[in-house]
Amino acid sequence: MKAGDDEDTSARLRAAIGRLGRRLRPTRAGSGLTPTQVSVLFTLVRHGPLPLAELAERETLHPTMLSRVLGGLCEAGLAARTTSPGDRRAALAEATPAGRRIRERIHRERNEALAAHLAELAPQERRAIVEALPALEALAERMR
Repeated sequence: MKAGDDEDTSARLRAAIGRLGRRLRPTRAGSGLTPTQVSVLFTLVRHGPLPLAELAERETLHPTMLSRVLGGLCEAGLAARTTSPGDRRAALAEATPAGRRIRERIHRERNEALAAHLAELAPQERRAIVEALPALEALAERMR
């Protein structure tokens, strides 16, 4: 494969992933949340409770922006701020049970939408996607 081919493949893959992500983003369950709030909530469910500085770093958010985003999640009852047991001056953020349920509903809606669209593809197109999954998963791991 030539260098130009690699660039074309990279651009096409990035564009396809971006379009898929944008089209899967809207859900009924997450309709009152911004994409940033959804991302922060998902991070808290996966990795929380987290110190605010670590959460800001993981989400690449300025602390002031994180404070606003987290404030909205807390007001909605989806996240909570607590104090660190080891250092009462440090704040932690974590998902509430309601936040965990919303994440599950969003994931379920996105999975159902993707499954419905996959079912509309020709069998050879579905097979090609299934066969590409191990390589895509390996690529995602390398990009951590």
